[in-house]
Amino acid sequence: MSTLPACPKCQSAYTYEDGAQLICPECGHEWSEQPAEATAEEARVIKDAVGNVLQDGDTVTVIKDLKVKGSSLVVKVGTKVKNIRLADGDHDIDCKIDGVGAMGLKSEFVKKA
Repeated sequence: MSTLPACPKCQSAYTYEDGAQLICPECGHEWSEQPAEATAEEARVIKDAVGNVLQDGDTVTVIKDLKVKGSSLVVKVGTKVKNIRLADGDHDIDCKIDGVGAMGLKSEFVKKA
């Protein structure tokens, strides 16, 4: 009897094979047994509005007034953001902005300083 890995989403032990895919019957999650997806995510490159490659720890400058959702605060043009962290998802950058706090930014609205 072969040993299949547990579901990475819900940790269920009841996974089964369907061709090249592994499927979890409890949560419906499907994934490939090969780590090819992980290498594609590692190769992801995040660029700023000008095309410069961003890395963790960089300092960026905001190039457009950005309204903070859920409050009346605005992040003004020219605001410097230090020590950014790159993240997955719609907002590529996690950071702390003085006077505003922790927030996520899209890389298309910043320029590397």
